[in-house]
Amino acid sequence: QVQLAESGGGLVQAGGSLRLSCAASGRTFSAGNMGWFRQAPGKEREFVAGISRSGDSTSYADSVRGRFTISRDSAKKTVYLQMNSLKPEDTAVYYCAADSSVWSRVVVSQRDIDYWGQGTQVTVSS
Repeated sequence: QVQLAESGGGLVQAGGSLRLSCAASGRTFSAGNMGWFRQAPGKEREFVAGISRSGDSTSYADSVRGRFTISRDSAKKTVYLQMNSLKPEDTAVYYCAADSSVWSRVVVSQRDIDYWGQGTQVTVSS
């Protein structure tokens, strides 16, 4: 099994920045392509950003492109989400996710996710 642990959430004013981290443990060789999803109150969970196993491919939701940056440090088994120019509509619980595919790809669909973190709250005040 793979365990994913997020950290770095919190309360920030609009226009501010936060960096989320996701550390993988356990059978980490099974966790390949990784990403971030979020769920706002009363809404369905949605894709935010993804990065391939190799780290050379990324993808972003239109709502965050240009403001958020996903990256990974394979040696530390950690994925990051740098969030800049935060808006109140970015308020949500952010989940780290990973698949178990041996192929390097960017996962954007929840159906392809095999492992989830417990989530970290991000609140952006206006």
